[in-house]
Amino acid sequence: MLFDSSLRKELGRSFSATLVVLVTIVMTVMLIRVLGQASSGSVNPSEVILIMGYTVLGQLPIILTLSLFISVTLTLTRMYAASEMVVWFASGQPLTAFARPAFRFAWPVLLALTLLSLLAVPWSNQQIQQLRQRYRERGDLERVAPGQFMESANGQRVFFVDKNTGGSKTGSDIFIASTERGKETVTSARAGRLAQQATGRFLMLDNGQQLETEQATGRMRISQFAQYGLRLTPGQSATVANDAPRQKSTLALITDPTPGSRGELAWRVGLILAAINCVLFALATTKVNPRAGRSAGVIFALLAFTAYYNLLTVGQTWISQGRVSLGTLLILLHGGIFVLSLIWLALRQGWRPGGRRNGGAARASAYAPGNVA
Repeated sequence: MLFDSSLRKELGRSFSATLVVLVTIVMTVMLIRVLGQASSGSVNPSEVILIMGYTVLGQLPIILTLSLFISVTLTLTRMYAASEMVVWFASGQPLTAFARPAFRFAWPVLLALTLLSLLAVPWSNQQIQQLRQRYRERGDLERVAPGQFMESANGQRVFFVDKNTGGSKTGSDIFIASTERGKETVTSARAGRLAQQATGRFLMLDNGQQLETEQATGRMRISQFAQYGLRLTPGQSATVANDAPRQKSTLALITDPTPGSRGELAWRVGLILAAINCVLFALATTKVNPRAGRSAGVIFALLAFTAYYNLLTVGQTWISQGRVSLGTLLILLHGGIFVLSLIWLALRQGWRPGGRRNGGAARASAYAPGNVA
């Protein structure tokens, strides 16, 4: 059917263009954010691209929902401005007839969004947490970086190496401050090297001195050495307990009755319901005001999506705090917007309270581009 195929083709073009733009923007923002975290020592600099990929994957449900909302709005706005809607209305296609091709186009996107929200998002959150945990729990050797003060894995030592010579096995101008067994120790050396011994890995320091202070009595002792061995703390295994609701699988959230898990479940299910409501809401609210131009529809779509997104966040917080239940939020928020969209669509179709409908002349006049407010 010409009506069905033409509308879906135009929706596909708008959706593809919008998706590319939004993904590019999100990737740029996430790259800047992850680079900032890498510079502050929160993530491994060599894993920046990997973490950015997982982060973008976690944001894809929101990106797909917004792309779908904007594409429907842009398509209908252009059709109103070009008087194509008048042609379709005159040929006997009511406004509600646009819902079928719109949802026929949107169902693959909705299916992908469902899989992402329920399966891919918690998996990406787990991967990001594991990468961060593994980087935090790396051994003392991996923490040492030239020209930077780095803390050991157990938090009891601070290392500083002016520069490396001969790769990462040797260094010069080494400073180490530690607090162990009630003593504060400051050690400095001209050079140092790594040595593997039977009892573990050691940092062998050459030509230095050590200042040792007892915390209880304040007694100080200064000693010089030609060679001194300091045992390095081995790296710990990065075992991550998926206790945070964002990292739990959807099945675990369903079986967990705690408020935090219910709030996360409301967020994931809410993204799916929000995408469905956005398609219907775009059909019901898209208009063309010749004085405002086409950009007014896009601005309204962005503001409406932002408001919906904020309501999702607030609802998740309320459920996590135990203020509302999961079912109540789904009915009031998503069900309310669904009913509002249906009523709005019916009013634009010509329905009036009491079961009456406007006459054909009034409806045709309302659909005329110059009269649509």
